Amino acid sequence: MASALVVYATITGNNEDVADIIVEALKKQGVDTEETEITMADPADFEDVDICVVCPYTYGEGTLPDEGLDFFDDLKEEKLDGKVFGVAGSGDKSYGEYYCKAVDSFDDAFAQTGATRGGGPVHINLNPDKDDIETLDKFAQELIDKANK
Repeated sequence: MASALVVYATITGNNEDVADIIVEALKKQGVDTEETEITMADPADFEDVDICVVCPYTYGEGTLPDEGLDFFDDLKEEKLDGKVFGVAGSGDKSYGEYYCKAVDSFDDAFAQTGATRGGGPVHINLNPDKDDIETLDKFAQELIDKANK
């Protein structure tokens, strides 16, 4: 059975909601899944699972979450060959070009680890709605499909 770790950072609760939806979708498919807030996680934790997911928020003009800066820097140093990753997060479209920038930054960081992108990056505007839940369920399925190859 595949295993997954979903790490999130949130201010408004939207990214915890995104993470919860992904976790629920993974568990429905039989994936042994853990969820944790970014300050309680270490990128080395991804070495123990098949599927690695980060759900970060973007602050202001594309800034990464303050509490996730060390995690981000350490992630780029990890060697995660053979792992599958995905990044999904909530943002606010009113920030224009900075919308969900942290999602893209974490996606780029994962790409440096040797892990394989399983799905995403997924950008959710504010709180996930019904369509977003469908998108996140599909994202979770893509991660599982890639991990099972």
